[in-house]
Amino acid sequence: MYACFLHRRHALRCVTWSRWRSSLSANTKRVTDDCGGTKSVRIGCASGFWGDTTTSVPQLIHGGRLDFLVFDYLSEITMSLLTAAKAKMPNLGYAPDFVQAAMAPFIHDIHRKGVRVVSNAGGVNPLACAAAIQEVIKKAGLDLKVAVVTGDDLMPHRNIFGEVKLAADSSKNVLPQTLHSMNAYLGALPIRRCLDLGADVVVTGRCVDSALALGPLMHSFGWGKCDLDLLAAGSLAGHLIECGAQSTGGIFTDWHHVPDWDNIGFPVVECSADGSFILSKPPKTGGLVSFGTAAEQLVYELGDPQRYMLPDVVCDFSHVHIQEVSGVEGGAVRVSGAKGSAPSGDYKVCATYMDGFRATAVCPLAGPRASEKARRTGDSVIKRTRRMFKHLGMDDFTSINIQVLGAEDTYGANACNKDAREAVLWMAVHHKNKKALEVFSREVAPAGTGMAPGLCGIVGGRPRVSPVLKPLFFFHPKCQVKVDIHLDGQLMESFLETGPEAGELEAPPTWTEDTPPTELPAGSHCYRLEELAFARSGDKGDSANIGVIARHGLIFPYLKKHLTSFVVEEYLAHVFPPGLSGAVTRYTLPGINALNFVLKNSLGGGGVASLRSDPQGKAFAQMLLDLKLSGLPDFKSLLC
Repeated sequence: MYACFLHRRHALRCVTWSRWRSSLSANTKRVTDDCGGTKSVRIGCASGFWGDTTTSVPQLIHGGRLDFLVFDYLSEITMSLLTAAKAKMPNLGYAPDFVQAAMAPFIHDIHRKGVRVVSNAGGVNPLACAAAIQEVIKKAGLDLKVAVVTGDDLMPHRNIFGEVKLAADSSKNVLPQTLHSMNAYLGALPIRRCLDLGADVVVTGRCVDSALALGPLMHSFGWGKCDLDLLAAGSLAGHLIECGAQSTGGIFTDWHHVPDWDNIGFPVVECSADGSFILSKPPKTGGLVSFGTAAEQLVYELGDPQRYMLPDVVCDFSHVHIQEVSGVEGGAVRVSGAKGSAPSGDYKVCATYMDGFRATAVCPLAGPRASEKARRTGDSVIKRTRRMFKHLGMDDFTSINIQVLGAEDTYGANACNKDAREAVLWMAVHHKNKKALEVFSREVAPAGTGMAPGLCGIVGGRPRVSPVLKPLFFFHPKCQVKVDIHLDGQLMESFLETGPEAGELEAPPTWTEDTPPTELPAGSHCYRLEELAFARSGDKGDSANIGVIARHGLIFPYLKKHLTSFVVEEYLAHVFPPGLSGAVTRYTLPGINALNFVLKNSLGGGGVASLRSDPQGKAFAQMLLDLKLSGLPDFKSLLC
């Protein structure tokens, strides 16, 4: 029904991929060298999230020798915040930093250098974002074409959604009554089309992060939807740069070897038509590009490395190779080996819905037995508030999280220092009734005069009560999502993307806990995991992943043998709900000698729905690096 409705309403302006393909020679702006052959394309990423530093923009414009500059602003949390902002003011809902701090001060430089810009800064209001950019261009007296991709917002059609197929387990469910937003993750095809039409600036709403780089590559090299290995390679290039400085030394395991954080360089990929590319950063900037920094970013927020599902292609990153390039200031790596197969006929959709309210109190304490004082203070505030709830006829808290930071509560049973002379009390609570949390908020400050000595205050003042927007992920057919292309304020064309065609390459079968080598020389040595491997963790909704990369190829078989999913689940047991079995799944990436662990339901709801001090699992890898592995040979010669 939905597809028919879309066809009737928009048939006149709809174009299909086959028509794009037939007109490719006329519309695609190829990047060529003086001999007429396709040369490399350079893409820099100036933002990994909404709030990233804008010092990245001038370094990339003036030192990156770029063809394209991309900005990635969106995450599930960001989408929730932008949705709330638009609900208050209809002309908001996009990332204002993109307009005011990233584009306006440098618009003349961008124009003079001939750099084309692609960004998902449009959030939930891309047309308003584009209008603001056009105003910047007008004030600068320039003539730049601004294109907009819309169609990811499915809220206008929410009434025709019945049961949806959940992404977590493919079960069917109805959407919540308190639905607040609903956005499909679009791919690179609309971005490519905007560039084909001559856009200098492309603004999108929700799309997969890697599409910001893949779209320009498809446009530049003429890659089509059947060039699956090339699409996978372009997606990998986008994946490595999408988080900005994370691939150039940011949050690296060996952070102490990364220089000049204050001037950290942002990533640049130089891509060739065959899909190979070199990752580097602008000269005279801080940071580091190495095998370790690139490999950590490869495994970041990764699930099954053989089935990294994107709208344009299903990627197999399991046999990707990363090789350091010598003689490059600040380091560089050559990346190759990505494989692709046909994508699904569905888009992944992120919906948010109202799920009660939350409040968080953060209180530093000092003095002898600070951790014990903090814990007793938190328990007492909760006990008093519950007594008041009963008197007022209110229900109990829906959930509570009390942590004492400084007592290593985030380590669970693995904590070593359970007491300290300085500690921070973290109290986060959830309730269906806003009035109940206002009672809690008023009862935190009295702890400063009626409970433990040494409570220094409440960070940020009285806890603020805020609504909880909980994410829900499901799949929806591509053929029922109309995507619109706008150029300079005019609707140019619309299309409905189709699913995979018959005969296209299917994704390979996956493997998880493969059998480790049985005949490995044992030893008497014990190592912390950090001595043997790099590691990085990331989040996907309520699940997290930890990628572990061996520091040397000869260490990898021992990691496969000793670092099993059972070992990881046991070490991090405190992050999972009680009674959850099979919480950890392990995958292998032999191309970079890595293991990837997916931790199901490990984030307490994830994002803004979580009450934890680490709602995105940012510290999970750091905790795992403290794990000790015994019975190993002497690896000192390999680790020098």
